Amino acid sequence: MENLYITNVSIIMATYNRAHFIEETLVSIQNQTYKNWECIIIDDGGTDNTLEILQPFLLKDNRFKYLKRPSNHIKGLPGCRNFGIDKAKGEYIIFFDDDDIIHPDNLGICVATLVKFKVDYIRYLREVFIQKFSKKFDRSSDFNVSPLNFLDLEKMIIGKLPFNSCQVLWKKKCFKNIRFNEQLMYAEEWECYSRILISDVKGISIDKTLFFGRKHENSNTGEYKNRDNIRIKSHISATLMVLDTIASVNLFNNTLKKFFIRLGLELHSFRIIKKYLNLSNAKWFDKIKYKIGFQLYPFIKPLFRLKSKF
Repeated sequence: MENLYITNVSIIMATYNRAHFIEETLVSIQNQTYKNWECIIIDDGGTDNTLEILQPFLLKDNRFKYLKRPSNHIKGLPGCRNFGIDKAKGEYIIFFDDDDIIHPDNLGICVATLVKFKVDYIRYLREVFIQKFSKKFDRSSDFNVSPLNFLDLEKMIIGKLPFNSCQVLWKKKCFKNIRFNEQLMYAEEWECYSRILISDVKGISIDKTLFFGRKHENSNTGEYKNRDNIRIKSHISATLMVLDTIASVNLFNNTLKKFFIRLGLELHSFRIIKKYLNLSNAKWFDKIKYKIGFQLYPFIKPLFRLKSKF
């Protein structure tokens, strides 16, 4: 394993007013069994005492680097991550959030397995927790490996194969000509990763939990579930962009049709439904049928819910 330590990993972490969480996250990074990493922490303009919490880490461990997001990147997670990608020196890139817990063998397992199978990225499992972290780490090296390629794009898009931003280690070359869309404030990784996966990259998925995401109301996902208007609009915009990505490789089928029709109904956006039908060259009858269905959906939605109970 020691010879693998010559491969450097760049951890990119955006932070914004998370002084109450970030210390626990940084300790879990320090506890990585794989040692040759840098952690680039990008402050998105926070106003709390995050820097005060960071100072002991910055002074004692030069692998931690603290930067402020420059004005040429838009405020938000995508802008911070793009800035971090530009600054990254490692051969590999991984994104960690400032309120989560990382398995101590995360980087060690990911780098060793990625090198062994000679692929461009590795995906692993992620679990969530609420309030205090109390899970025990599984330190075994027993896990299954599954190949991933272009054919798995559909599974990623519909969520059957989750690609959370913090559960993938990438070769930096995957971002050579790709960046996060800085206009998006939700689903930005879904949109970005779909563009990566249509390119000539190969990966693997392992069935081992190496990351633990903290659930709370102030997270992006928490705000989205509370129907925050900015997050909802971003999801709609990201969906329209993903549709363009699908069209570029002509990936249209009944599974994706059902997914995007349902998503358009859930997000109250006929633009999504209309764009999918147009890009997939749907028949005029389908276009009329789904337009009428969209208009009637608010009235028949309670019936669907009632039916599901029985």
